[in-house]
Amino acid sequence: MRPWHASVATLLAIATPAMQDPTPPSRAPSAPSDTVEDPYRWLEDVLGERALDWVRARNADSKRQLADSELFEPLQARILSILDSDERIAYVHKRGEHYYNLWQDQDNPRGLWRRTTWASYAAGDPQWETVLDLDQLGRDEGENWVWKGSTWLTPGYDRCLLSLSRGGADATVVREFDPVAKEFVRDGFALPEAKTQVAWCDRDTLFVGTDLGEGSMTQSGYPRIVKRWRRGTPIAAAETVAEGEPEDIYVYGYRDLTAGFERDFVFRGITFFSNEVFVVRDGELVRIDKPDSANADVHREWLLFELRDDWQIGGQHYAAGSLLVTRFDAYLRGERQFDVLFAPTERSSLAGWS
Repeated sequence: MRPWHASVATLLAIATPAMQDPTPPSRAPSAPSDTVEDPYRWLEDVLGERALDWVRARNADSKRQLADSELFEPLQARILSILDSDERIAYVHKRGEHYYNLWQDQDNPRGLWRRTTWASYAAGDPQWETVLDLDQLGRDEGENWVWKGSTWLTPGYDRCLLSLSRGGADATVVREFDPVAKEFVRDGFALPEAKTQVAWCDRDTLFVGTDLGEGSMTQSGYPRIVKRWRRGTPIAAAETVAEGEPEDIYVYGYRDLTAGFERDFVFRGITFFSNEVFVVRDGELVRIDKPDSANADVHREWLLFELRDDWQIGGQHYAAGSLLVTRFDAYLRGERQFDVLFAPTERSSLAGWS
């Protein structure tokens, strides 16, 4: 099985009859009280051998139930032929003058990160230039590297930060890459394995949230502290920009690098469905006034709000599901005038915008 196929069996284990209770409680639960003994608490040690052994056994049971069928082998072969087919659309992302694609097939299970020009892509038979061979990198470094994405320095697009995970884990290693030379930058930015959030401020400065030791991560295991890290200095000496609460989901910082509209922001994810957004001005965090349930976005001079709940502001009522826009600087001065770009109806809702 290749990696994406193995994950299917793992996920399906959740729904099969083989998902048995680990160690059944010796008696029925009593009436609620302030202290209830949890017989399954040991499963919370997600990296503990006892919990992992239980998961492995459940996955093995599920795999047997799924694979012991006359339909399994032909179905598996058909799915593999689709996943490995050269007829798949090579989806691309524009980065500078090139269009990038990560291509995986039976010969390149970890992937070829490659690029082409628009003229070549539009012609229907793209001539691809390999930028990084993930399988070869893994062999050279003795690692099971899995692609987790790239973060680009704009507007030049001559530097990026590559996120690579060992075996597909959530935690990643971050390394600075030169896409012109097609190689990692010697003595460039590099961060060890962690659930890291990283963004460019400029060519020599990053916003970083990573595991810096005790107290630096939230209870969810994501960064709690945003640092401004300058090239050539140790991460331990990086300047603290913002801190969230241990109970938050995560906190991260980023810079809008749009020419003429450069601004620094801090995002605090309180829950998956509530957040706060701050703009950094003169070293201070200025909170953007909005409901915690609303999502905020900035484009050039515009500030947009996507509402999850009704909002009463400036003497006006705006319905949940609306998309509002106002001028960023005017809003921060206290003005509260919006244009409604979208309002939901009984038969329509907002899926996204660009």
